[in-house]
Amino acid sequence: MILALRRLHDYYYRFTAIASLLFFFPLLYYFSRKPERYPVMNRFRRLCCFLSSTASGIFYKIDYEEHIDWSRTYIICPNHTSNLDILSMSIAVKGDFNFIGKEELMGNPLTGLFLKTIDIPVDRDSKRSSFLAFKKMSNSLQQGRNLIVFPEGKIGNEYPPILHEFKSGPFRLAIDLKIPIIAVTSLNTWRILWDSGTKFGSRPGICDIYIHKPIETAHLNINDVDDLKNEVYNIINKKFTQ
Repeated sequence: MILALRRLHDYYYRFTAIASLLFFFPLLYYFSRKPERYPVMNRFRRLCCFLSSTASGIFYKIDYEEHIDWSRTYIICPNHTSNLDILSMSIAVKGDFNFIGKEELMGNPLTGLFLKTIDIPVDRDSKRSSFLAFKKMSNSLQQGRNLIVFPEGKIGNEYPPILHEFKSGPFRLAIDLKIPIIAVTSLNTWRILWDSGTKFGSRPGICDIYIHKPIETAHLNINDVDDLKNEVYNIINKKFTQ
C-alpha cells in the first residue's frame, strides 16, 4: 500500500515538473537564444524547480557552515543520490550557474534545452567529449558562472546509497583556475525520492542540504589534485554518514 502511494506521488511529482517547464517553455526558449540572456533563463529554471517541488509537497532546508559570498565564483560539488539534487542545487546556488550533465539527456525535449545552451554536456566514455567539456567549463568559470558538478558522475545502484569515488576533473580545474570549491552534502533527498523514483516512488517531505564552507585553492598546485579530491570526499562522506 505504501509503495503504491509513493508511486502515485511520483507520477504527480513528474506531472508538476513537466507542467512547470511547459508553462514557462516559451520564456525559457526565448532566453535560450542568446548567451547574454542565460542568467535570466537560470532564474526561470530556479522558479520551475521551486514550483514543481512545492506543488508536490517537497521542500528544501538549506543549512550553511558559514556565510557564502555569492559574488565570487565557485565550483560546487554535491553528492548525488536523487534527481532532486538537481532541483535543490538550482534553488540553493545564487547567481548564474552551469550544470555538467550526461550527453544522452540532450534528446529530452524539455531538459535538453538547458544542455544545448547554458549547461555543459559530457560523454565520460569519450576522451574528445571530456576534453571539450573541460574547455567549456574553464571558459564558463572565467566568465563568472558557478559550476555545479556531481563528482561521483552517477547515482549508484546501492540502496541505501553510499558515496562513490570522485572524478578528478573538477578538482584539477579548481586548482588550474585558482577557484574555491564548495562541498555540498545532500543528506536525505534519497529518502524522499531515490534516483529517478521509478523503483520506490517518492513522497512529500523536507530535503536537508548542508553547504560546507568554501575550500580555497589559490595556494595549491597540480600535484595537490588528489589531496583536494580526497579532502572534499571526506568532508561530504563524514556528514552523509553521521
